[in-house]
Parts: sequence; structure tokens; C-alpha cells
Amino acid sequence: MKVLTFGTFDHLHPGHIAYLSEAAGMGDLTIIVARDRNVEHIKGAAPQGLEQDRLLALEEVFPDATVVLGDSEDYLRPVRDAAPDVIVMGYDQKLPPGVTEDDLPCPVQRAGAYNPEEFKSSLRRENS
Repeated sequence: MKVLTFGTFDHLHPGHIAYLSEAAGMGDLTIIVARDRNVEHIKGAAPQGLEQDRLLALEEVFPDATVVLGDSEDYLRPVRDAAPDVIVMGYDQKLPPGVTEDDLPCPVQRAGAYNPEEFKSSLRRENS
């Protein structure tokens, strides 16, 4: 089964690893890394790690996965290119602005939370 995940993955932490490991356990994993300019547009601040560094970190931790950068203009282009059977999202992850589950080519499944009181990315950003 072709499994797709996406996200910023800034400061890769155990919560990210648990989420991506859960997705990898479902099949052949593709990880889309959000582009720096898209992160800044969506979250109002640039990621602390550059997109290429975040991509390389994921390739190191998940060598069997296909890790690609997202598209700067069309959030769904890499999703369509990957042609997944399922998209696995983080337990609290949101779709990009203007994208709904109806726009996606396959079902969405939510990963379980992993110590969210400690490893939720927004909390880690606030404390860094």
C-alpha cells in the first residue's frame, strides 16, 4: 500500500518519529516536506530549519521512505504525483489552507498522539 504523509518537521522530535513510524508500518511511505515559503505563509513564521535540512534529517531517520519537497504553488501536486492509497496525518494536523478532504485522492487516517503534552510541535516552538 502507498502511504503519504506531509508536514513541516521542524526540529524532528519523538512525536514526529512516532507518527511517521506508524505511517511507515502501513506500507511504502512517501513524506512531503513543506517548503519554507509555504510554512511562512501558513504559520506566519519561517521554520527554524531550512527545507533541505529538514528533508535530509528525514532521509537519515527513514532511509526506506521517499522524501520529497512540497510544491511552492500547488499543495496537491506532490500528493497527486505520489498517488497514495491513504494519507496519514498527525492527530492534530490540519490540511493546508483551501484544501479539504474532498480534494484528496484517497482516504485520510489520523495517527495516534505520542505524549502530546511534551512533543506537540506548537508547544516545542513556544518553549524554544
